[in-house]
Amino acid sequence: MALDSDTEPPIPDASFEEAMETMKSKGSTADIPEDLAGGKIFEHTYLVESKDLNSLLFGPDSQFSRDLRDLQGTMDYDEQPWTWKSQDPPSLTRTCRYTKGSTKLMKDVKTIEEQTYLKADGKNFVIMTRVRTPEVPFGNCFEVVLLYKITHCPELSSGEECSHLTVSYNVEFLQSTLMKSMIEGSVRDGVKENFESFTEILSRHVKLADSAGMDKEQLLAPLQTDHQSHIRLACKYFCNFTVMSTVIMAMYVLVHILLSKPGPLMGLEFTGLDLPDTFGELITSGILVLQMERLLNMISRFVEARIQRGGDHGVKATGDGWLLTVALLEATSLPPVSCGSVDPYVVFSCNGITRTSSVQLQTQEPQWNEIMEFDAMEEPPATLDVEVFNFDGPFDLAISLGHAEINFLKHTSAELADIWVPLVGKLAQTCQSRLHLRIFLENTKGPETSKREYLSKMEKEVGKKLHVRSPHRNSTFQKLFSLPHEEFLIADYACSLKRKLPLQGRLFLSARLVGFYANLFGHKTKFFFLWEDVEEVEVLPPSFTTVGTPSLVFTLKSGRGLDAKSGAKSQDKEGRLKFQFHSFASFSKANRTIIGLWKTKSSAIEQRAKLEEDREDESYDELDDVQTVLSTGDVSLSKEYTVEHPIDANLLMGVFDGGPLETRTMSKVGCLDYTATPWEQTKPGVLERHASYKFNRYMSIFGGEVVSTQLKSPSEDGAGWMVHDVMTLHNVPFGDYFRVHLRYDIRSVASEPASSRCEVYVGIEWLKSSKFQKRIARNICDKLANRAKEVLEVAGKEITTSALSA
Repeated sequence: MALDSDTEPPIPDASFEEAMETMKSKGSTADIPEDLAGGKIFEHTYLVESKDLNSLLFGPDSQFSRDLRDLQGTMDYDEQPWTWKSQDPPSLTRTCRYTKGSTKLMKDVKTIEEQTYLKADGKNFVIMTRVRTPEVPFGNCFEVVLLYKITHCPELSSGEECSHLTVSYNVEFLQSTLMKSMIEGSVRDGVKENFESFTEILSRHVKLADSAGMDKEQLLAPLQTDHQSHIRLACKYFCNFTVMSTVIMAMYVLVHILLSKPGPLMGLEFTGLDLPDTFGELITSGILVLQMERLLNMISRFVEARIQRGGDHGVKATGDGWLLTVALLEATSLPPVSCGSVDPYVVFSCNGITRTSSVQLQTQEPQWNEIMEFDAMEEPPATLDVEVFNFDGPFDLAISLGHAEINFLKHTSAELADIWVPLVGKLAQTCQSRLHLRIFLENTKGPETSKREYLSKMEKEVGKKLHVRSPHRNSTFQKLFSLPHEEFLIADYACSLKRKLPLQGRLFLSARLVGFYANLFGHKTKFFFLWEDVEEVEVLPPSFTTVGTPSLVFTLKSGRGLDAKSGAKSQDKEGRLKFQFHSFASFSKANRTIIGLWKTKSSAIEQRAKLEEDREDESYDELDDVQTVLSTGDVSLSKEYTVEHPIDANLLMGVFDGGPLETRTMSKVGCLDYTATPWEQTKPGVLERHASYKFNRYMSIFGGEVVSTQLKSPSEDGAGWMVHDVMTLHNVPFGDYFRVHLRYDIRSVASEPASSRCEVYVGIEWLKSSKFQKRIARNICDKLANRAKEVLEVAGKEITTSALSA
């Protein structure tokens, strides 16, 4: 084949890398060009060096090119070798000819591509491709221009190299035509379709770097540097008129003292006592004292607020799978509460696991700057529940300042990386309260590994082989419901949606959702709901209304799936939506898959919550082993309750003997999962045992768990018993700051036979200091005194009832 006069001989395959080095040595002073006018159609970052990515995409007869041709059905491929094109500076160029496979709308199309290197400096590569398709309608009127830009990215903290690939396009018209807008629209659709398969094949050869994951370290770095946040907050907190005026006035007075000479003693003054000589001096001194007092209070409050940490900030995630990281930055315009001051904290819930932030002090504009991580999950989570509470003691019913639900299926990773969440609730919506979060969801196993493991698990549950859907079908599913790229299609079935009029469509199933799509004469119906919102899946027998076929009814939990309400058949009195599908081509196959997916999802959440509880129980046991030495004599106790019962003291002590009376009593006063060990003698006259239980939500909004050590001994006069109960609280704010001491004195009344006098004492042993000590102490004394009263009253009723029935 003859060569053009401005083209040198072809470059051998082995010399492609040498040609790149030659272009690098000759250098190109030109900057990287801007994206083409048509816009970006492809933009991703990959964990590979830029020069290796360049060789993979444009090297002679590369494996990537062969795989892409196989997927797209390309035929008669003819790739010319790279040749030097004489220009200043010299550049590489080649021509590729092939026949594009037919589609539903287009027959086989012969295509010519001319590829030219505009820049190759060893780190950055720019290739322009001109594509001509003369056989398509109006094909001689235009050509499509693609601009590939491969740029070097900074090395990650892990040491991995990465590069950024961007592809933009434009349509250049060689002659005017009335069909310009139609051609541009067709080209745009065709180019986007081609690059869907391009993305799929490229991900098989090089690992995609999640941009959100790459930015994660940079975005979270400021939150992990405490001294920087201290300085910024101190500047913001102390840069006000009060502080500045106090400092200026104090310096002014100090300079005045240094410049002035001591005067003679006058009036009532004596050596060591210098009194103001005028009313002006008295007023000035008073103002300075008030300003200094206010400044010291501000300093004290700031120091306590910064030292006061709590919750799950800094707890690192463990395991391999889907890791969820939530950075809680700040909140704005939180609503006030009736008590005046607002002490907010945030509770996050995902897949049955909760994480709690620290409590911020007296502010409606709190700034947390805390990071919470959830342990690895086998399946990607669908939602994150967020609720903001006002702290008023561990046993008070916490006031909700607002709540929100974040659906991972409705937000991109870029949106989640920096999101302002509006809070829902009467108080929050009135004040337009918002929460500023940074959320990162990453898969440490990789998408393909996770997909294989999930399908393998589902095959055991369903009892049949599940095949991976084609990339095109999977991509169509994602675009149809606007889903993130990690959501993959498991199965889809043709069926009818039962409403007033049956609607024929298609049911789509994935790991996190159930979706339905129908297109009736251009009128599209589509909706989806989450597996975790499904309360029940029921099979109904064939009926006339379902055309003689069995049907499946999905019943959602109350108040859930409201976005899909348009597709619901009905809504019951409890607010639960019901969706009915029938006329499946193979009902048994669809039923088996649907039931398997639902059971797997519901059981996974329950198992994860149980694992978290078991892990916490283990940590409580370890803490309990450490706390075997009780400082019962060092804690000041105050009498909170006194009552007399017409019951013998020994009978009333049955509430502490571990028998049926104790079990029934504790259950009725709100102690869940109550267990107690037998009494054991630790020293003469003293018995010891351990108990554990959970508070119900009426007792504490946090739930909370209690690990208790109890000592029982005879009273000093021998007329009764004394039980000392030392409780450690878990899963309540500031639970690690204190231990609660309860003492029951139960004695026989000498003046009245078969009667007893009960006294309850309460005290708090502080393990750490806190600004909330008074509030916590008041709250605990009130709640636990009432609980002790309930215990004794319920026990008295149980004993009386048993005596009467006997």
